Amino acid sequence: MNDEKQPLLTTGPGVPIDNVEVQAVELVNDPSVPKTEKDKSEYHPAAERCLEHPTSNFDTLIHLLKGNIGTGILAMPDAFKNSGLIIGVFGTLFMGMICTHCMHILVQCSHQLCIRNQRPALSFSEVVEDAIATGPIPLRPYAKTMKAIINIFLVITQLGFCCVYFLFVATNLQDSMHFFHINLNVHTYLALLLPPILALAMLKNLKYLTPVSLIASIMTAWGLVVTFYYILQDLPPTSSVKAFASWHQLPLYFGTAIYAFEGIGVILPLENNMKTPDDFGGWTGVLNTGMVIVAALYTAIGFFGYLKYGEHVLGSITLNLPNDLLAQSVRAVMAASIFLSYGLQFYVPMNIVWPYIKSKLTSENALKHGEALTRFTLISLTFSAAALIPNLSGIISLVGAFSSSALALIFPPFIEIITFWPDQLGKYNWKLWKDIAIIVFGITGFAFGTYASLENILQHT
Repeated sequence: MNDEKQPLLTTGPGVPIDNVEVQAVELVNDPSVPKTEKDKSEYHPAAERCLEHPTSNFDTLIHLLKGNIGTGILAMPDAFKNSGLIIGVFGTLFMGMICTHCMHILVQCSHQLCIRNQRPALSFSEVVEDAIATGPIPLRPYAKTMKAIINIFLVITQLGFCCVYFLFVATNLQDSMHFFHINLNVHTYLALLLPPILALAMLKNLKYLTPVSLIASIMTAWGLVVTFYYILQDLPPTSSVKAFASWHQLPLYFGTAIYAFEGIGVILPLENNMKTPDDFGGWTGVLNTGMVIVAALYTAIGFFGYLKYGEHVLGSITLNLPNDLLAQSVRAVMAASIFLSYGLQFYVPMNIVWPYIKSKLTSENALKHGEALTRFTLISLTFSAAALIPNLSGIISLVGAFSSSALALIFPPFIEIITFWPDQLGKYNWKLWKDIAIIVFGITGFAFGTYASLENILQHT
C-alpha cells in the first residue's frame, strides 16, 4: 500500500481557525487496483481524511461565527449611512443570502473535484486549479495562473484586513485617550503600535496564538453586548434618517457590506476538518445556521446604529459611543481584541507568501533570516498603508469592493460553471444563467465600489 498525504489549508480571508490544528489528510491508494469510473463513483472524500482532532458541529459553528465577525460588524452603521435605512436592511439580507450561496457553491465544487481527482481535501486555490485543469480544454493551460491569482487576492484581502486592524486600534486608542485629556494624532498611535504588533506577528505557530484568540473572542462578545446597550437607548423615529441615501453613495455601502460578510476563505478549512462534514451543508446545516446568525447581527447593529446616530455615525460604531467610563472601556476592550487578533489575520498571507519566497532563496544565511525579514516587510506594508490613508471607513470599503467581492462573489460562480461544464448545469442551463447574474453583480460592485472608495479616500486625504 502506498500512503499519500494531502495537507489541509489553514485558512483564507477572515479570521484563521486558531483552535483547529493544521492536520494531514491521509489518502490510501492501491496501485494494483486500477482507478475505474466505478471507483470514482464510490469515492467519498471525507472517508479518506485522517484527522487527529476533528471538530464537532458546535465547534465548527463557533469557528464560522468567529471567521465572519470582526471589524466589519462595527462598520455596518456606516454602511447603512451610505445606503439608507430601508435599503440597508434589505440589501444586507440580500448580500448575506448571495454570499452564503457562494459558500455553498465552493463546498459543492470542492466535493465534486475531490471525487473526480480522488483527493480527500482541497483549498480555495486548489479548487480553482483543479476545476480549470479538468474543465474546458482551451482553459486548461491557465490552471496554475488562476491558482496564483486566487492566492494574490487572498494575500491582498488579508493584508487589507491587517491594515484595517492597525487603523482600528489606533483610532479607538486615540479616542480613549481623549478621556484622559491626552491629545495625540492618529499617526503617533500607529507608530506606538508598530513594535508590539511586530512582536505579536513574529509568532510562527498557531498553537501559541490560541489563548490569545480566546481572550480576543471574549472581549469582542462583551464589547458587542455593551455597544447594543448604548445604541438601543432613546432611539429616534425612523423618519429621522434617510430610507435611501443616494446612488452615488451606494457603492460605498456595497464595499463595506461585502467586507463584513467576507468569510468565504474559512469555509473549506472548516468543512475539511469536521467530524461529520455532511452536516455542514443543507437547509439546517452548520453553514446556514451560522450565516443566519451573522446576517441578523449585521442587520441589527447596522439598523439601530444608523438610527441612533444618523449622519454623524463614524467608520466604527465604537467611536460614536458617549464619553463615559463604560463606553471608554468598550473602545479599549475592542481595540485590545482587534490588536490580539492581528497575529491570526497575518498568519494567512504569511503562509502563502513565505513558501514562494523560500523557494527562491539558495544560501543558508538567506534562509536563516528570510522569514523574519519577510514578516517585517509585510507588517511594515500594512503599517505604511494605514499611515498614508488614515480613513477607516474608506479602507474598509476599498478592501471589500476590490478583493472581497472577487473572492466572495466572482470566483465561486465562475468555478461552478467550469466544474460542471458543459452538461451538468441543470435544466435549461439554469445554473449557468444564475452564475452569470452573480458574476455580473460582483463585477459591477467591484468596479463601482472600488472607484467610489478611492474617490472617498482621495477627498478625505
